Amino acid sequence: MSHTITTALTELVGVRHPIVQTGMGWVAGPRLVSATADAGALGILASATMTVEQLRSAVREVKSRTDAPFGVNLRAEAGDAAERVRIIIAEGVRVASFALAPSPQLIARLKDAGVVVIPSVGARRHAEKVAAWGVDAVVAQGSEGGGHTGSVATAVLLPQVVDAVDIPVIAAGGYHDGRGLVAALAYGAAGIAMGTRFLLTSDSTVPETTKSRYLAAGVNDVTVTTEVDGLPHRMLRTELVDALEHSSRAAALLQAVRHAAAFRKESGISWARMVRDGLTMKHGKELSWGQVLLAANTPMLLKAAMVEGRTDLGIMPSGQVAGLIDDLPTCAELVDRVMAEADAILRGLPSRG
Repeated sequence: MSHTITTALTELVGVRHPIVQTGMGWVAGPRLVSATADAGALGILASATMTVEQLRSAVREVKSRTDAPFGVNLRAEAGDAAERVRIIIAEGVRVASFALAPSPQLIARLKDAGVVVIPSVGARRHAEKVAAWGVDAVVAQGSEGGGHTGSVATAVLLPQVVDAVDIPVIAAGGYHDGRGLVAALAYGAAGIAMGTRFLLTSDSTVPETTKSRYLAAGVNDVTVTTEVDGLPHRMLRTELVDALEHSSRAAALLQAVRHAAAFRKESGISWARMVRDGLTMKHGKELSWGQVLLAANTPMLLKAAMVEGRTDLGIMPSGQVAGLIDDLPTCAELVDRVMAEADAILRGLPSRG
């Protein structure tokens, strides 16, 4: 289909449609990213759950699958962030996205190499700060979004950020259809970012058992907990979440040690490195040692559900829109549907006359 809407986002990154697929760990791999890119949206490869060499291989696989622009999501605070940036630059990746603000030095390095830099923000002041540092655009994620989230709803956060900065703003948190895209554009956004909606496509490699759990969820089955790593984390309510919220500190620590041991065996990192990684995620919060270890090996908790299909043992980050989704289209079908809905809505708006 030929429904297109040109915005500052589409012009900035060279995609046909103002839609971004977010970089979800263990979910946003080469198959999903390339399918999104071929559909005309911006696919973002998740690198936090990859080793450096796995990242290089994944980038090359995406490039072998599509000629369309795509991006890579990075952890700005990771000890090997500079090495990962070298790969992005060397491989000619179009976009670098960040969940936390990268340093001014990292931003400058990427921009000097022609890479578009797009961090996520959850507050107006964060948008103002990174805009002053020279980023090209920001993703403004409201509290409806999955994973780590703030307390301000998208409809309140988005206009604040749009008014605060002179760079493109991408709206995230609560989007899954053409109505949401039109609403975001009306607020002044240059496009929308969707995570849960792209997770629930047939191009996603997430196991069918896990997808079924998402599809069966209602809006009230999506909760926010701080028990995983001390920070507000929006996810589906699962057996693990219930256990963490009702466990004593001693029981939570024992469970965290078991998960950490499994993560250490698979990743090869030391206990010291794991603790350091967990501590970097405190962000001024008072965390128990169990939460520090859980924070460090959250990738294993994600992998259990997103790779192994063990929804009883893993965590399942989810936007509230999971309760509104009931099918598994291809990425091409999803993007075409969103754009067709947006086009129909725009055409049906009352004329100003």
